[in-house]
Amino acid sequence: MKINVNEITLFYEKIGQGEPLIFVHGNQEDHQIFFELAYALKDHFTCYLFDSRNHGQSSKTDDFQYAVMARDYLDAIHQLKLENPYFLGYSDGGIIGLLMALIEPKILKKMIICGANIHPLGIMKNERKKLRIEYEIDQNPYLKMMLDQPNIPMKKLHDIRIPIMLISGEFDVILKRHTLAMHRHIPRSELMIMQKKHHDDYIVHRDDLRFVITKFLD
Repeated sequence: MKINVNEITLFYEKIGQGEPLIFVHGNQEDHQIFFELAYALKDHFTCYLFDSRNHGQSSKTDDFQYAVMARDYLDAIHQLKLENPYFLGYSDGGIIGLLMALIEPKILKKMIICGANIHPLGIMKNERKKLRIEYEIDQNPYLKMMLDQPNIPMKKLHDIRIPIMLISGEFDVILKRHTLAMHRHIPRSELMIMQKKHHDDYIVHRDDLRFVITKFLD
């Protein structure tokens, strides 16, 4: 299915029944990474699996900004008439979710944010170096976005008032101290560290979080 938002078109798939739960993927991925998890949750939630702009089957543009992407999804929520949906964002999708909660504080009910950062310095130094070298070779705008964005002040997280679960892998590319600081600054946040997991191996094409999600969103 497709929906016109913010002067572009977003593609999404709808799976299951129950309260709405929006899924947003990471950098250079698409909605399909969530199929296993969505089908595991289909009896509990109506899962909306989106492709962000410049990803998957959604519109390709010259605009690579997390804040713009956040407004795409806010517009989609309004147009689909979703009342206080839940939100799950992985990596870039988590960044987008945090920005959505800051732009329209009351639009979401609860959020699960997996492997997200609020500043490029939240990424491990060696990983940032790899990204920079790769970008110098091919000028990939997706990599530039990760190198330059987001830039959310840590203190700004105090303004997020909805319940949030922050999830990170024990060996995540996002610095543990960065995630811990986010947890301290978000008033109604919970933190879960996935033991022996990396950035993506508990969520991409996995249903490991199904029980965590149903419990937290209950």
